[in-house]
Amino acid sequence: MSVKSDRWIEEMAMKHKMIEPFEKSQISSGVISFGVSSYGYDMRVADEFRIFHGRKDTVLDPKQITTDLFIDYKGAVCTIPPNSFVLGRSLEYFRIPRNVIAVTNGKSTYARCGIFVNVTPLEPEWEGFVTISIANLAPVPVKIYANEGVAQVIFLESDEACRNSYADKKGKYQAQQNITNAKIKE
Repeated sequence: MSVKSDRWIEEMAMKHKMIEPFEKSQISSGVISFGVSSYGYDMRVADEFRIFHGRKDTVLDPKQITTDLFIDYKGAVCTIPPNSFVLGRSLEYFRIPRNVIAVTNGKSTYARCGIFVNVTPLEPEWEGFVTISIANLAPVPVKIYANEGVAQVIFLESDEACRNSYADKKGKYQAQQNITNAKIKE
């Protein structure tokens, strides 16, 4: 496997619609950076959020997450309560090739404010908007900004295609269009 460069990312985005919309340069003036970087792509968070509002005695069960534990919010700025989290979705739609896996990492600008972005793999032949868990580890509220960078995506290409892709497995998050709560495949 090899990490892919900005040229490879741009070629895949243009020829194969791997990232839509695609920003072929890194935008950083006055915003938290987004767009193509040397060896990755800084994806943005859309303006749709689900803010967790459960009580301290709430037990989250990934097999039974209900939407009543979240408040749907749409806006340019989302304030995450102290020691809590929100779900968001990428502004970009991704189509991952069969011989590629991508991994996301949170941006250091947010990490310096106590924000942790869950590391999410984008598996071979997965496509959709990425559901992003953004946790505020700080004891105070922290703002995040819609339509600005939230995580960097690193693309790893294999010399050969995988035996079973996410599409082959009929993955439960395939082609998701909205913020998607955890669910169990039935």
